[in-house]
Amino acid sequence: MTERNAYRFGPTRRELWFWLCVSLGGLAVLSAALFHLGLPDGPALAEVVVVPVGVFGFLGGRSVKRLIRRQHP
Repeated sequence: MTERNAYRFGPTRRELWFWLCVSLGGLAVLSAALFHLGLPDGPALAEVVVVPVGVFGFLGGRSVKRLIRRQHP
């Protein structure tokens, strides 16, 4: 009973690769939009830059960490 896979209910390897690609794509689109439109001023900076970078960065970082450590079923 102690030999069960602790990650059997977690995301699969394929799903982790999918989330990594989504996060890289999101960061690429954000970078292209910022390059084309420029950096916003004031509170819009948090909405347009900080939140998406945080979300996509977290998803990508989590996926990379789990893929490297093989924390998937």
